[in-house]
Amino acid sequence: MKDKVVKGAFWVFGIKIIGYIFSFVRITILGRLLLPSDFGIMGIALLTISIFETFTQVGFRQALIQKKEGIEKYLDSAWTFLIIRGFFIYLLIFFFSYFSSSFFKTPQANAIIKVFGLSIIISSFTNIGVVYFQKEFEFNKQFFYEFLGSIMDFIISITFVIVLRNVWALVIGALAGHLTRCIVSFIIIPYKPKFNFNIDEIKELWDFGRWATLSNILIFFSTQGDDIFVGRFLGSFSLGLYQMAYRISNMPATEITHVISSVSFPAYSKLQDENERLRNAYLKIYQMTSFFSFLLAGLIFTLSDDFIRLFLTSKWEPAIPSIKILSIEGLLRSIAATTGPIFYAIKKPKMETFLQFIRFLILIIFIYPLTSRYGISGTSFCVLLSVLVSTIGFIIMCRRLINFNLNTLLRISFFSFICAFFMPFLYNFIKKFTGINVFYLEFFILAFLIVIIYSFIFILFSRFMYINQIKLIKEVCNEFFKKT
Repeated sequence: MKDKVVKGAFWVFGIKIIGYIFSFVRITILGRLLLPSDFGIMGIALLTISIFETFTQVGFRQALIQKKEGIEKYLDSAWTFLIIRGFFIYLLIFFFSYFSSSFFKTPQANAIIKVFGLSIIISSFTNIGVVYFQKEFEFNKQFFYEFLGSIMDFIISITFVIVLRNVWALVIGALAGHLTRCIVSFIIIPYKPKFNFNIDEIKELWDFGRWATLSNILIFFSTQGDDIFVGRFLGSFSLGLYQMAYRISNMPATEITHVISSVSFPAYSKLQDENERLRNAYLKIYQMTSFFSFLLAGLIFTLSDDFIRLFLTSKWEPAIPSIKILSIEGLLRSIAATTGPIFYAIKKPKMETFLQFIRFLILIIFIYPLTSRYGISGTSFCVLLSVLVSTIGFIIMCRRLINFNLNTLLRISFFSFICAFFMPFLYNFIKKFTGINVFYLEFFILAFLIVIIYSFIFILFSRFMYINQIKLIKEVCNEFFKKT
């Protein structure tokens, strides 16, 4: 189990690093060639599709991963049901696209929504056997599955944006990525699903998946409600700025969250009846998450001004305050993500649903007054507040389930927090002391230097005061290289 988790974590982390590099280059090029309003129109299309997709979620994949016994007998029925669902969703999207574009006061989004909605049908045909990537820790296969889709999206979108110089480049690239992943899923997975529909199997999966569905609906409104509000009341231009800020600030947190849930959920599911081992596994995953989350959040907060100036030009400068606020929100999200898989693994998904409801409630109470007064910066602060409260709730609920000491978590996070807190001061001190003007090369050199100093100070503190965390990082690295 330990070997599988360690190797799986590195494979998934590799997927995310590659994806992050492609996303960085993609955002830089597209951000220079397109306007914030183009990203806003694409954001409206994504929101429209996400609404219908979220409200028809069935949670089958979570149910299949959570099951201890063999799952092959359920796969054909699940795959058939998801295809039927895909066509049903697209029909809804097609007929409601006009109302959506009218709601956001952006008529040009109508055609974008209809074409981009085809991604739902393409994704529904993806081989249901992809659940084995997580369930059996076959993350090396998932690496190629994700990588090929990302690189196709990257190549196609960049090619078309140079030619078209409009939002259609984003749509065509995204569709190409979805199609590539669908094709690859049938090439690299031995299992080949067949059309079959067994109502008893569907009901059994639904009994578990329904709580995942409700939780996903609340997560959608908690994470996308701010986009809907900004798009409706501030327009597509502000929505483009806000979504770019969210994407930059939360990209590392999102990647860490995905790594955590991909690896820890199947691991926790296998340990669901062994409380002590489950608690130890959780604390180790929290240690690793804390180290990287504070590092990445500190970097984003520190480097955002120079990044926007150098890579995205002055038209994106109004997004800088939101990037700084949302970098803290991204840190909290990655911390909270360590607890979510625990709830599902031990069959307590209702707890996550309740906490997502609390988060959504805070969002709807404060989003209007803060946004109307401070614009997208107010929206960002509202999102930060909702995530802060829900993260505290996640930690408390998780402690009740697996009985760990809160002081342990505080000690784990303390040194990472101190190192990240002083990052902006250190960055500005180095710039003033050396007197350099930051351009492309200097930007990457300074970023690398900040990472080295952060790691050095962290190791120094850990050596003298809390040695377990640095021991864990070394242990994980040694295990990975030894086993591979």
